[in-house]
Amino acid sequence: MKLVPLFDRVVLKQLVAEETTKSGIVLPGQAKEKPQQAEVIAVGPGGMIDGKEVTMQVKVGDKVIYSKYSGTEVEVDEEKYVIVKQNDILAVIE
Repeated sequence: MKLVPLFDRVVLKQLVAEETTKSGIVLPGQAKEKPQQAEVIAVGPGGMIDGKEVTMQVKVGDKVIYSKYSGTEVEVDEEKYVIVKQNDILAVIE
């Protein structure tokens, strides 16, 4: 199955959270915070949304930082994804 986002939606796959801190402390599963960094898997076409022309600023393969409590989590073929609006993406990591 393939996810194809509509309008200004973007499909993200979260990057794996660090298992240890910089000082070497191993974090148990519950103490790990959900990462806010993700890789763009699919991008919608943009278009006219609420009477405004929306052009997509991200592309497949970009690494991005997105808002902490945004998006909808979905699971497809045992893979977890987050679908967000483009304006929930805060930055592209270069």
